[in-house]
Amino acid sequence: MTVKTHFYETFNPKDYDLYLDIDRQKKTINGVTKIVGEALETTILLHQKDLTITKVTLNDTPVTFSVDNTKDALIISNVTPGKITLEITYSAPLTDTMMGIYPSYYQVDGQTKQLVGTQFETSAARQAFVCVDEPEAKATFKLALKFDEQPGEIALSNMPEEKVSEGVHYFERTVKMSTYLVAFVFGELQGKYTTTTSGVKIGVFATKAHAATNLAFALDIAKRSIEFYENYYQTPYPLPHSWQVALPDFSAGAMENWGLVTYREVYLLLDQDNTTLANKQRVATVIAHELAHQWFGDLVTMKWWDDLWLNESFANMMEYVAIDKLAPELDIWKAFQTSEVPLALNRDATAGVQSIYTPVKDPGEIEALFDGAIVYAKGARMLVMVRSLIGDDALRLGLKNYFKQHQYGNATGDDLWSALGKAANIDLKAIMESWLTQPGYPVVKAKLVNNKLILEQQRFFKSENEHSEQLWQIPLKSNYPELPALMTTKKLVIPNYQELRAKNKQPLRLNVGNDVHFIVDYDQNLRQDLLAHLAELDDIAIFAFLQDLHLLAQAQQISYAQIVALLPEITNPTTSNLINTALFAVANDLKRFVTTDTNAKKNLEKLYDMLSANQLEKLGYEAKPNDSFDQKMSRPIILVAALYAKNKALMSSLHQLFVASNGSWVSLAADIRSVCLKNEILNFNTPETFAHLWKEYQTTTDASYKADLLNALTSSQDEPQLAQLVKAFTATDVIKPQDLRAWFSAILANPQGQQLAWDWMRQDWDWLEQTVGGDMEFPTYVSVVAKAFDQPQRLAEFKAFFEPKKADSALTREIDMGLNTIASRVELLTKQHTAVKEALANL
Repeated sequence: MTVKTHFYETFNPKDYDLYLDIDRQKKTINGVTKIVGEALETTILLHQKDLTITKVTLNDTPVTFSVDNTKDALIISNVTPGKITLEITYSAPLTDTMMGIYPSYYQVDGQTKQLVGTQFETSAARQAFVCVDEPEAKATFKLALKFDEQPGEIALSNMPEEKVSEGVHYFERTVKMSTYLVAFVFGELQGKYTTTTSGVKIGVFATKAHAATNLAFALDIAKRSIEFYENYYQTPYPLPHSWQVALPDFSAGAMENWGLVTYREVYLLLDQDNTTLANKQRVATVIAHELAHQWFGDLVTMKWWDDLWLNESFANMMEYVAIDKLAPELDIWKAFQTSEVPLALNRDATAGVQSIYTPVKDPGEIEALFDGAIVYAKGARMLVMVRSLIGDDALRLGLKNYFKQHQYGNATGDDLWSALGKAANIDLKAIMESWLTQPGYPVVKAKLVNNKLILEQQRFFKSENEHSEQLWQIPLKSNYPELPALMTTKKLVIPNYQELRAKNKQPLRLNVGNDVHFIVDYDQNLRQDLLAHLAELDDIAIFAFLQDLHLLAQAQQISYAQIVALLPEITNPTTSNLINTALFAVANDLKRFVTTDTNAKKNLEKLYDMLSANQLEKLGYEAKPNDSFDQKMSRPIILVAALYAKNKALMSSLHQLFVASNGSWVSLAADIRSVCLKNEILNFNTPETFAHLWKEYQTTTDASYKADLLNALTSSQDEPQLAQLVKAFTATDVIKPQDLRAWFSAILANPQGQQLAWDWMRQDWDWLEQTVGGDMEFPTYVSVVAKAFDQPQRLAEFKAFFEPKKADSALTREIDMGLNTIASRVELLTKQHTAVKEALANL
């Protein structure tokens, strides 16, 4: 028979009773699933994957069934349409894939232990129990969980535990929700608790490998986030509790399971006595993101995966709205500019990129939808634009009505625009459609011709020879009030520019605030006007100016040589984090031009010294009690830059600090620990030092310290040392699969290690696919390679290796975009390397 894409069209589940018996030692799952629902056809379809089904009863009568493993389908025929009760008995393996039900491994006092947890998004609930595993198939769930329980272990799930009887943990029935949000965790856990003003119990949990104090920051943010959202959404949190659980092995960053949110340890646990401001921002926003989902995604869920952006884009925006209110000292909207904005702009300028709304027919394509730069970052930019367009009051009213109308159900993008547009009394869908359904974004070219200002929009590509007739409705956000608020045509002609310039007494700027998803290409006259008044601009205006020039250079619409001459003129008297981020993003690109030229590399080091020396002198290499936000955030950027510039005084000071720490490197100030360790490996490396840091990585439980050690070790210029690290890629007890991409990416980006890492991928692809294939991170291994490569030989190798893998729908888009990315970069370096080297020599 032909298996339908949407199983929900054959059977509507209403209620599940789930019994699971899990044996960690034997690595087995035995289960019984009872489902009450409505059969819509005489042949019904349910999802299962890798389950060994031994018995199916329909209304208490055993029935025959068949399984189509290619479609993850359990097929039951000769069903009388109407209300039915199914009971399915089955078994399954407990695997280490970080999907479905899986173990997490950790060590306490040298003893290896494990938790068991779940990760069901997007379609892995079917690996745990038979179900209709689609977002629209909402139902209630009652879980009974048995496991090989040891003294001191606990079990957590979406709802409170009801009772424990004969070793079985029974949990209260859930509210109506989608299968991918069902979750549980069991094992030896410590927890901290509090309660919101409305009575919701909040808990943060981690293994006992971590200090209990590391749970406190997350507990505070989680509590206040729930309170904030209840007020902002004007809709109560609908569950009795909200548990936040750190898992030692976790593929995603975090997962919004309703009432039981799971996290990588690095995104939940934090040592408040020694952490960076950036780390506080990251942990706070991840928690706020997942808790935003408890309403936007869980209470109201996208109808099908093509509206995934409904969940993710909104939660991505709301994390910044929430933390801006809850922790203003984190200055979180600056982090939005330095992280989400460049991520979206760079990815969205590549030929072949997906649109925010992307139709999905084949369930195999679902994993490819989780493009963080588009569905998360670009989508969040769209909603920031909507918020500025309609105002906060209309946004809140629209959301309140949206939740009220669709709670415990499903919605589409049109439903959201209808609710928000009605609250704001505007046709929001008409404005947003061009942004959501079209890939890419516009560049607005601004030029002066005979005292006329001519604005023209066209799609921006980083590759040459692309043509598109796409149009967007662009909120221009100009600092000249005489310009229209919205550009809806390809070209605008504004007369009498000189009169406008005299009247406004400042250079023309578009996209003031950098909140709209487009860039500006000012002609030479307009650009020079801006440069002449740079000191009068705020840091976000300079950031946006540099950001746009950087992208235009990548697209060869201006030359990198022009930017080389310009960078030293961009003064940074306030040590602005925004300006430093943009400056060194451009400077880092220049490294590609000098890899094989010693003299050019020395000239680039000179440029780095010009950009960093004065700021280093002002900042110092150690934190001061009265440091401002920008000073705290800029110091790591400036230290890394000064290290590249081979600043002898800094190298010596960091080495002395390393030696004085006498092996207690975890206690180094977190702000400078990463660069201190990296300096040691780059400039004072010995076999003993490398071995000590490598051992530290394998024994520490501090996730942020692990990241610093990774950054240092992978910067080694000693090929045998790098080969030792690459050899450990498949040793999952040394490098966890969740951390493998970071290791691979770092060594691939190191010219001394690129061949080693690339050879490993090609030789061990089958192992990689078996270990991390099937989760949403797997396709990004392709983009990691594309990001690193810039030579014709590498382009040919990339093509030869990956093109045969395009049949995998999860990889197709990444491979096509990777080819475009590398090809355009090869062309750029070929055309511009001589001019860039000359510009560096003339500094």
